Amino acid sequence: MNHQPISFCGGRLRKFVLPLIPLLAAGTVTAQFPGGFGVAPVPAGVKVERNIPYVENGDRNQVLDLFLPEKPSSKPMPLMIWIHGGAWLGGNQSSPPVVFLVNNGFAVASVQHRFSSEAIWPAQAYDCKAAVRFLRANAAKYNFDPDHFGVGGDSSGGHLAAFIGTSGEATEMEGDLGNTNVSSRVQAVVDWFGPTDLLLMGKEAGPHSFIQHSSANSPESLLVGGPIQTKAELAKSANPLTYIDKNVPPFLIMHGDNDQLVPHEQSVILAKALIDAGGEVTMKTIHGAGHEDPRFRNAENQRLVEQFLTLHLKP
Repeated sequence: MNHQPISFCGGRLRKFVLPLIPLLAAGTVTAQFPGGFGVAPVPAGVKVERNIPYVENGDRNQVLDLFLPEKPSSKPMPLMIWIHGGAWLGGNQSSPPVVFLVNNGFAVASVQHRFSSEAIWPAQAYDCKAAVRFLRANAAKYNFDPDHFGVGGDSSGGHLAAFIGTSGEATEMEGDLGNTNVSSRVQAVVDWFGPTDLLLMGKEAGPHSFIQHSSANSPESLLVGGPIQTKAELAKSANPLTYIDKNVPPFLIMHGDNDQLVPHEQSVILAKALIDAGGEVTMKTIHGAGHEDPRFRNAENQRLVEQFLTLHLKP
């Protein structure tokens, strides 16, 4: 059965350009936890600037790629920032699934960050926030609209996107990298099957889970530098729910209900918490979809992402 999207604001249905899925109907998304979707060709009309450092003299992974229209825009463009999946320990920024937005009036940035094998949490938070601040500090140079930034990601990148979305007021999580005199706040979030509460991953995983989440070598344990259940305070600091307040930006959450890497319930608890705080949430469940299901990138879901971002990032 095909479900349509449903948008929620403050616990009530809110009209949306596209119909969205019932919030608490099953929903799981496909993304890149250990793997990835590979390198996609750049669409016609799009130019790329690769490996731009967002921290001066920083780590080799503190870089981003920019995808811009070949024909310069006559006015500042809203920016969509994408963070790739890869379990916080792999992947790259070369082929974000939102490049199609460039031919629809957006600019796109794709962020790389340090992996858990070289630096544990909160290094990844510091990197991604530094990237957002770099992009805002250089908005005039690249013709971005600094007041209309979105962030998104898949799998571990979805986690980081949700974290950036909720922690805009959490000064203790900003770090001291790069441009520290500008804000890392964003105005919209797209979260594809991202983890949220790392301490609950094992409890929520079904009998067919591909990961023993509480083991010392699970992705989330490697992220915090030890078995996840022994790192409760650090795991709490990585939980987007920790920072939710009434100022959270609108969220589009997508998850598949056959995801054997990131339990679907991880998206449900995030959506519930955002709604309880009065936030606007659009959640879509893709029935039968597992992690990295190609349906996340089909034309229907591209339209959903574009319409969500157009609603919130184009004045």
